[in-house]
Amino acid sequence: MHVFELIIALLLAGAALTALSRRIGTPYPALVALAGAGLALVPGTPTLVLDPELALTLFVAPVLLDAAFDSSLRDLRANWRTVAGLAVGAVVLTIAVVAVVARLLVPGMPWAVAVALGAIVAPPDAAAATAVLKQLRPPYRLLVILEGESLFNDASALLIYRLAVGATLAGALSPAGVIPLLFVVTVGSAVLGLVLSRVMVLLTARIHDVAIAVVAQFCGTFAVWMLAERLHLSGILTMVVFAMAAARRAADVTPARVRIPSYAVWEFAVFVLNVLAFILVGFQLKGILGRIDSRTLLEYVGVAAAVCVATILARIAWVSGAAAFSRWRCRPAPDGAAGPRDPVALSKRSAAVVGWCGMRGIVTLAAALALPTGGDGGPAFPYRDLVLFTAFSVVLGTLVVQGMTLRPLINVLKLKDDGSVEREVRLARVETLRAALSATAGLPGDEMSGLMRRRYEIMLRRAEAAQGGVGHAPDGAATSDGRAFSCDAAIVRKATSAERQRLLALRADGTIGDAAFQRVEQELDLEELDLQQLAPSSDSEGAS
Repeated sequence: MHVFELIIALLLAGAALTALSRRIGTPYPALVALAGAGLALVPGTPTLVLDPELALTLFVAPVLLDAAFDSSLRDLRANWRTVAGLAVGAVVLTIAVVAVVARLLVPGMPWAVAVALGAIVAPPDAAAATAVLKQLRPPYRLLVILEGESLFNDASALLIYRLAVGATLAGALSPAGVIPLLFVVTVGSAVLGLVLSRVMVLLTARIHDVAIAVVAQFCGTFAVWMLAERLHLSGILTMVVFAMAAARRAADVTPARVRIPSYAVWEFAVFVLNVLAFILVGFQLKGILGRIDSRTLLEYVGVAAAVCVATILARIAWVSGAAAFSRWRCRPAPDGAAGPRDPVALSKRSAAVVGWCGMRGIVTLAAALALPTGGDGGPAFPYRDLVLFTAFSVVLGTLVVQGMTLRPLINVLKLKDDGSVEREVRLARVETLRAALSATAGLPGDEMSGLMRRRYEIMLRRAEAAQGGVGHAPDGAATSDGRAFSCDAAIVRKATSAERQRLLALRADGTIGDAAFQRVEQELDLEELDLQQLAPSSDSEGAS
């Protein structure tokens, strides 16, 4: 009971720290990480050890699905070289540098353990960076690169992590079998994710009760992860493919009355999992501090500091080098002819921001917590205390040093939003309203349908004025939320269905990305729910 009360108190503290972080423009995981570190120093707090097999499933699966569900395939394709370079090249370089540093400082550490440590601290967490960047409104492309990287660097890092942990516990690993194994795991995970996304959409499309739908979503998420792990595939890759495919298919079959509350529940769940991860690490750090003397603690601190610096510098080196190479390739020829065009080359200022956005987070913590403890009768992972201490120190160090200086860096570099998402949002509003107006034009000419057509005409004029840069409604325009008009259920269904189909078509042909799609989809959801309340002959299930 004491542990439960402590966790509730810490969750409340996490909420307070999050509110504070938004006021001062700092990633909330930075303040929560400081609280987790302080927890290890509080006398009387218990020592808890999480089941290693539960750590990755509990903390990574829901967080990864939440991130992948909102990702934009169009934008990822446009920036695939930069994203792939970060997700593979930067991860491999970081693992190699960290492994060498760890071996130099701890000569007795096996190479497999050093590689596992490198794989644990290699993948950055985009959530911490984007939490700050979205407030500062930098170029949208930077957000796409960081969020896309976070989806796939977890997969590459944890694949190497699994191989390194297996080699450590088994004592050997056949190099000849690694490449075929990685190929099978990659292809198998992608296929499994696609198949399961179809199954999940077919099942959830029939659910119109909010509570049941949310439970099905969470249970389905854990089921996908556990099935992939049982088949010895990559839970990360399977989850990314599953979420991205499901997001495309579920948009036109999920009712608005289910989608809106489910998004809120997922946001809450991701926040709670982040806070709990830092709490559990704080509990485990207390146990580590109780097992080592002051001399060993100093050695741990030295290793952790060196690994943290190596982690930061390796990413900066990769991003700066890759960006410089892309710009060099695109330089004009001596005779004045244009060089090869590279539309995804990062400018010096953009590369500086991407290189500095290397904060580690929940994936690093979960991977460290997942190391075998030996409590189930199996072998304990060598140097587990040192690896866990170092992993948390890297998370804490990067969140504090990089997270708290990201806002000043953006302000100094003067990187501003290019307005691409806003332009797509305005375009989508105009196109969907035209679709609604066209759909209502074929209705019988009674007073009700006339009012609805008038409503959409006014809203379309407002949207076209905003798209043209006028920024205000024409004279006599009513409010755009539909409250000035009565409506009929059949008209509402026909108009909103036309708007959604047009919005889906705009995303499918690449006219708009997922960022604009999700904003307009939310507006349509809220409008649909408002209009359903005003339609006396509609029922909640039929109207949705």
